[in-house]
Amino acid sequence: MLKLTRPRIQEDAIAKVVEILRSGNFVQGHHVRAFEKTLEEYLSVRHAVACTSGTAALHLALLAADVHAGEEIICPAFTFPATANAVERAGANTVLVDINLEDFCIDASKIEKSATEKTRAMIAVHEFGQSAEIDKISAIGDGLGLDVIEDAACALGTEHNGLKVGTFGLMGCFSFHPRKAITTGEGGLVVTDDGDLAYKLRALRNHGISLKDGHQDFLYAGLNYRMTEFQAALGLSQLAVIEDSIATRIRQAERYDRALIAADMIRTPPRFNNRRATYQTYHVLVDDNIDRNKLIDSLKTAGIETNLGAQAINCLTYYRHKYGYAPDDFPNATKAYHQGLALPIGSHLKDEDIDFIAETLIKLLKKA
Repeated sequence: MLKLTRPRIQEDAIAKVVEILRSGNFVQGHHVRAFEKTLEEYLSVRHAVACTSGTAALHLALLAADVHAGEEIICPAFTFPATANAVERAGANTVLVDINLEDFCIDASKIEKSATEKTRAMIAVHEFGQSAEIDKISAIGDGLGLDVIEDAACALGTEHNGLKVGTFGLMGCFSFHPRKAITTGEGGLVVTDDGDLAYKLRALRNHGISLKDGHQDFLYAGLNYRMTEFQAALGLSQLAVIEDSIATRIRQAERYDRALIAADMIRTPPRFNNRRATYQTYHVLVDDNIDRNKLIDSLKTAGIETNLGAQAINCLTYYRHKYGYAPDDFPNATKAYHQGLALPIGSHLKDEDIDFIAETLIKLLKKA
């Protein structure tokens, strides 16, 4: 089976994890701090705070921003539910905005009309390793007086106008799930240039503990979102080769582009001159007359693992019941949810694998 993705774990990382396990020092030690420091340098930010998952990162960011019950947070209607779930767990209300079908990110032109006097912040998701129009989104946030939090879970290394995404807003959140550019098994990160926010984030991830002058106090009703030492060791190893891994994905995406350019009934990801996509997912859109779920089954029979890309939040039971959302409310998100297809990509694949996947997909589309 040609897997959708497979983590790149090097032997030095395995040896380091074994060393840590034998040491007995497991949680949030010098390996975690080294991991944070390396990411601060890679992203050119002042503070990086590691935690247990991308979802935890989003939750911490909202708590650190003092989001309160009854306030509204604007989110894209098409994303992994963790984005909206973090808003709900922070006690706020989720306000959805439709996406565009070019980069599958929030449609910046539709944000302002969704803001109300209750709107506190917005979350810009860089979906599939594509950059959202983060310069426009940041300008809108400034104009409306709203904090911008970036969900860059899929986008470590993605660039907009030469700058790494996740660094434009008040805070940026990353994930190190096995499908991401680097993985720590599970793991996440919040970055910010605000020292006070960083202090609060570090306290919130560790039960709300503050340590000053050797005195321990609990300043917040915090959580246990601490990263382990062996997770950090895995991440450090992969950070050393992240640009090589990104280059592989970009090259494979270009190979897909060439193979699929003349294919009917499919739309490949567009390219933008001012953005570097890292292709956490190579996401295509198949025509409305194609049964995407049957296509996934047929590709699996052919030995190719694929999946839908992300979810339309407005189509999910919790959000339909709470807010009364319907599929037609956000047509682009709903279309991407039902017709989007994620193809295998990553260093576990060879050029001939990419060719086989593209050829098989074209054959199945013609048959459909």
